[in-house]
Amino acid sequence: MKAKYTATVASNVTPRNDKLSFEARTYAKVARRLIPFLMLCYLGAYLDRVNVGFAKLQMLNDLRFSETVYGMGAGIFFLGYFLFEVPSNVILHRVGARRWLARIMLTWAVISASFVFVRSPNAFYVLRFLLGVAEAGFAPGVILYLTYWFPAERRAKALSLFFMAIPLAGIIGGPLSGAIMHSLHGAWAMSGWKWLFLLEALPSLVLGIAILLYLDDGIAKAKWLSDAEKTLLARNVANDAQQTVSHVSIRDFIGDRRLWLMAAIYFCVVLGQYGLTFWLPTIIRKAGVADPLWVGVFTAIPYLCAIVALPLIGMSADRRRERRFHLAIPMLVAAAGFATLPLLGSVGASIVCLSVASAGILASSSQFWSLPTALLGGMSAAAGIAAVNCFANLAGFFSPAIVGWLNDLTGKSTAGLIFISVSVTLGAMLVFLVPARSVNR
Repeated sequence: MKAKYTATVASNVTPRNDKLSFEARTYAKVARRLIPFLMLCYLGAYLDRVNVGFAKLQMLNDLRFSETVYGMGAGIFFLGYFLFEVPSNVILHRVGARRWLARIMLTWAVISASFVFVRSPNAFYVLRFLLGVAEAGFAPGVILYLTYWFPAERRAKALSLFFMAIPLAGIIGGPLSGAIMHSLHGAWAMSGWKWLFLLEALPSLVLGIAILLYLDDGIAKAKWLSDAEKTLLARNVANDAQQTVSHVSIRDFIGDRRLWLMAAIYFCVVLGQYGLTFWLPTIIRKAGVADPLWVGVFTAIPYLCAIVALPLIGMSADRRRERRFHLAIPMLVAAAGFATLPLLGSVGASIVCLSVASAGILASSSQFWSLPTALLGGMSAAAGIAAVNCFANLAGFFSPAIVGWLNDLTGKSTAGLIFISVSVTLGAMLVFLVPARSVNR
């Protein structure tokens, strides 16, 4: 009797375990195929977006730009981003990710390299604006693209891995940018900051071509998946879409207070994120590091801390199926790092505070996207994700512009850092206005 019972239990449990094992293997296969490549592309995007922070160390003296001019130029990128992001994501949904993401990368590579011709503030503003236009839609496009493959319950981990490209860009880009400016300054009668823009545009050019050869528009076109794997993935995505809230018109989006709330939350996250990336080299130099090479080396340390935090927080969020605390707590940690930084003067203490701020704010950036992607599906996701992102990314304009103005006004960085800390704290408080039952799945 006991043997019969054991056999019955085994017959009931084994097929389910096999099913779960097959599903886990399938998603691991998808993650291995897509995430590293998309991370590499975003690394190129982020490097071309924020290398202006390193170029600033030489460019301001060469071109006689003020901190305000730099802050305005760094931020005007996001005006172009704002104007073209939603149309870009809608086009991606219609024509496919492969062609559209390739177009984005190739365009911004050419524009990024064109910064070697900057001579005046107006030329700086125009190229930064055009870079924003060119890059508009890439990050939200990839976020949308991942919803074609991963259901909500698996998305936080996938997004965390993708957004690890940001700290990777800091780990690789910091020492690389410092080395380029240190070793090539004056080569062929060109300043180091010009070599920086020229050489760091090349990876994006190569990756733009690679997208056309490597990426698939969706599950149905993936030749590297078996029919059984395609069926599983498509069924899970379809089931997940049935649980989302549909927004089919601009009026629906404007009238949905939850999406505006999330736009406000992400505005605060982005404000902190770009407060860090655009001013990190300057903060380290003011702490006492003069050589661009060593500035680059030290900027890698905060990003190393972030790259450890991102996957751990993402896995915890998926395992517990809890989203709000996994977003709000990293935001508060980041705010504490920013607030403490002005109180310290040594290089070591500054690096510790910057590491805390970096881990918190970059983890927040990835965890945020578990909220809107849990609510939206289909074309509404294309427009909704892009709309939330483009409105929030206006913080990318205001953050460097306000911090640059405060730095010129006060002659030091304290006021700007406090402004960032208060804004990120406010965003963390807003997180708890999002209904838990809508996103905790």
